[in-house]
Amino acid sequence: MAMAAWEDAGVAARRARRVDAAVALGLAVFMVVGTYFASHGQPGRRGFDALTVVLVVAAAGALAFRRRWPVAVLLFVLGVALIYFALDYPNGPIWIALIVASFTAVVEGHLLAAAVVAALGFAIFPWLDYALRDMPAPSIANLVAVAAWLLVILGAGLIARTRRERMAEAARMREEERLRRTSEERLRIARELHDALGHHLSLINVQSGVALHLSEELPEQARASLTAIKDASKDGLRELRSVLEILREGGEAAPRAPALTLDRLDDLAAQAATAGLMVRTETEGRARPLPFGVEAAAFRIIQEALTNVTRHAGQATATVRVSYGPRDLTVEIDDDGRAPPTHATNATGGGRGILGMRERATALGGALEAGPRPDGGFRVKATLPMDGVA
Repeated sequence: MAMAAWEDAGVAARRARRVDAAVALGLAVFMVVGTYFASHGQPGRRGFDALTVVLVVAAAGALAFRRRWPVAVLLFVLGVALIYFALDYPNGPIWIALIVASFTAVVEGHLLAAAVVAALGFAIFPWLDYALRDMPAPSIANLVAVAAWLLVILGAGLIARTRRERMAEAARMREEERLRRTSEERLRIARELHDALGHHLSLINVQSGVALHLSEELPEQARASLTAIKDASKDGLRELRSVLEILREGGEAAPRAPALTLDRLDDLAAQAATAGLMVRTETEGRARPLPFGVEAAAFRIIQEALTNVTRHAGQATATVRVSYGPRDLTVEIDDDGRAPPTHATNATGGGRGILGMRERATALGGALEAGPRPDGGFRVKATLPMDGVA
């Protein structure tokens, strides 16, 4: 993606250089022709000659580099214009080059340089005839008109720059929104894979292990099949974790798109029971309809917690308590099994299971606590605000 952006920037830069070159060429032709006709209307000025063409073409040609070196081009055009008028050439289109160079400098962020050049021009150009050719000094009206034009040029440049910055900011925000949505979708897929596929693979692994342990009289072929199932599910879990690591890309923030609801809580208990885990469910408070996101997050947290109990706690009993509060929903999963160090480590965020549950809770503005209980076993407790999801 970075390489593609770099290539796009290179293409845009080359296109801009070609446009600038075309503009400079067109202005050079227009300014030469315009200066030729202007010289015929100003008989008191120096006539049109080869040096006129050189100066006019030089001023226009420098504009081909106006976006690469805006300040240098502005100073160069100022110098050329100063030489042009000092030699008493006719007043004409050469002003266009100076206007374009000043405007570009402001747009490119060099307002101070453009303002200094404008001040120099205001202090020099209106007085050249008076200083070099003993002509009358400029009137107050002329000076005011020149000052007004300079302010108009600088103001137009500022407006153009502000508009360009706003367009760039809008484009940046659109790109960030696109990346955010992509990240949310990737994380949603990762979470659903972990919660759904990981849950079932864990049950297959646990149940096949229990069958091997309890059925020592099975024929060798049946034991080989169960062993293959157990190994395959273990490998599948390992591959699933690898895929999840890629999808998560270093643990980004969780999206707000959980799935399923508490209506299937009995199904979770039944699935856990087939793996040898006894599950009791309790409800506190008045059960009532919940925002879909809150209810779905609660379901997934309970599912993952029961999966962890099945995998880590051994023969155990789990209690699932769902509490309906005035403004939040609390789900608490306690087990009385063993809590090995790896299980406790997961509580701090090192494991994908606890991390996924915590992401679901924090995505809704809630909180999750997970860790060993003082009297043995393990506890997962999540508090989910009712207004966490629209």
